[in-house]
Amino acid sequence: MAAASVSRANYAVAFVPATLEAMAAYVRAALDDQAAGTALAFATVDVRSERVVGSTRYMNIERWRWPAGSELQRPPERPDAVEIGATWLAHDMQRTALNTEAKLLMLSHAFERWDVHRVTLKTDVRNLRSRTAIERLGATLDGILRNHSPSATGTVRDTACYSILKAEWPDVRERLETRLAR
Repeated sequence: MAAASVSRANYAVAFVPATLEAMAAYVRAALDDQAAGTALAFATVDVRSERVVGSTRYMNIERWRWPAGSELQRPPERPDAVEIGATWLAHDMQRTALNTEAKLLMLSHAFERWDVHRVTLKTDVRNLRSRTAIERLGATLDGILRNHSPSATGTVRDTACYSILKAEWPDVRERLETRLAR
């Protein structure tokens, strides 16, 4: 809870729990989705300070239905596509290497262990900080879904949808590793 309460200045259009009760509900929902096989939630930890500084997850885990006998059919533990989302960081950890490192780990797992075809990243169209961070990762804007889902402000939001494809991953990985090496 401490990670979400230091400064809430950058959470205007993001779902970041503001109270202990809201955080408990947030964690319960993430674990329910995980139990259903549609998400895999993580706490983001700054190993230097050993402090929990945020959260992220794989969500909308997609297992596609392929025609019978297709060589593209996968076992259930290997999804076809996945979204990385529900990401937020404590104010003092935003725009640090920590998010780049976390995304590199998650993208590496998705593309190199699961061998997914696509990773999706979405954000409220008004969340310019998040959109800039997603674009810095090397994701491509696929488009804007209008009136797509509830917003953190209690309205219906437009959602900016980005993706990284399997064929793009080697260049994205190299770019992220180069950034982290600096």
